[in-house]
Amino acid sequence: MFQDESSSVTSSSSPLQVFSMMSLSPNLGSPYPWLRELKSEERGLYLIHLLLTCANHVANGSLENANIALEQISQLASPDGDTMQRMAAYFTEALADRILKAWPGLHKALNSTRITLLSEEILVRKLFFELFPFLKVAFVLTNQAIIEAMEGEKMVHIIDLNAAEPAQWVALIQALSARPEGPPHLRITGIHQQKEVLDQMAHRLIEEAEKLDIPFQFNPVVCKLENLDVDKLRVKTGEALAISSVLQLHSFLTSDDELLRKKSPLGSKNLNGIHLQRTLQMNQSTLGELLEKDMVNGYSPSPDSASSSPLSSTGSVKVDSFLNALWGLSPKLMVVTEQDSNHNGSTLMERLLESLHSYAALFDCSESTVSRTSLERLKVEKMLFGEEIKNIIACEGAERKERHEKLEKWIQRLDLAGFGNVPLSYYGMLHARRLLQGYNCDGYKMKEENGCIVICWQDRPLFSVSAWRCR
Repeated sequence: MFQDESSSVTSSSSPLQVFSMMSLSPNLGSPYPWLRELKSEERGLYLIHLLLTCANHVANGSLENANIALEQISQLASPDGDTMQRMAAYFTEALADRILKAWPGLHKALNSTRITLLSEEILVRKLFFELFPFLKVAFVLTNQAIIEAMEGEKMVHIIDLNAAEPAQWVALIQALSARPEGPPHLRITGIHQQKEVLDQMAHRLIEEAEKLDIPFQFNPVVCKLENLDVDKLRVKTGEALAISSVLQLHSFLTSDDELLRKKSPLGSKNLNGIHLQRTLQMNQSTLGELLEKDMVNGYSPSPDSASSSPLSSTGSVKVDSFLNALWGLSPKLMVVTEQDSNHNGSTLMERLLESLHSYAALFDCSESTVSRTSLERLKVEKMLFGEEIKNIIACEGAERKERHEKLEKWIQRLDLAGFGNVPLSYYGMLHARRLLQGYNCDGYKMKEENGCIVICWQDRPLFSVSAWRCR
């Protein structure tokens, strides 16, 4: 029996009633037997509570309590369990990694033999492309915007800022070959840090262009995007230029981080308490619904949320400089696809709460559309979602690359850089909706925002697609 100041809990109380009155302490080192008997919804609530509590301890430097919470979570989380168990496993790993970074020697020693192969990263991104419709929808919308912008043009040059997936440009080549006025002379410049990827892209696209008798050139640029020399893009006078950026721009949002951290503390000390009590009262079936309900029930962003993004304080020098360089190329069209989430907050608690929302939706996608025993699903969740979560939660400064932001932030940035929005066409949206319908899953949705498209799981926005021209 547990007892607080005003009430006692008898053996007839539900596990969650008992749990709601417990606080983590060094005496709570091993789980109670009833933990293993929790139903899926109750277990999900418990995991949410433990993750938020653990993150709060990490942010406040209470490592002993954080360790107790991690031990509790490990009893319930599992990378091959239900949605909440799987997601909790990766958030737990991220919080543990953040703690270890306080001891650089220990962290380096534990990761000294870890091998991250670029080929594996490329493979897992291909699996994500195949298993989920998000990038396919983005490619359909991008290609249609390019086709419409290049109507009547005889020389078309496309710059792909991450040339890893030939399927997009194969589809474009096929569409351009059917133009009533005949196909243009097409040149594609592909940027990627691995030469083999660009070689495979070139082979596939040249093969398709020859089959359809389209004059075509492929210009490979082997480098990391952050090291790109714009002069190497070889933009020629008389070419109609289009730029495609798929999930690339957010990685430039790494500047001015030190200044932001001085303005606000690393952790938020007031997000435990009543917020966690409210979390316990929920009985929704998915983690996305649990967190959404919690937002309605009283969570509001921490006071520094409004100023937590580089844009709203001093701007981001890197992304501004890169966008200005792209503007200097005078593209007729630029199409930008980005994760539509707010993962760039300055505090750990802020990022944790926001990323729980969006990754809950992504893990729900997996649960609803792919078998739990699928090896491909496990690889995507571990090597893509898990690594992104770790970067968002465990990393700071220039090391934190996954700085996803909402569409409205990108609209402001692109506007300031001299770009004007081009509404995506009804025809493109129609094609994209048909593609989504082909998945026979009601969870995938699209909605229009200011001429841009946001791709959602249920009502949770996950990716945005927007088109731009030079003003």
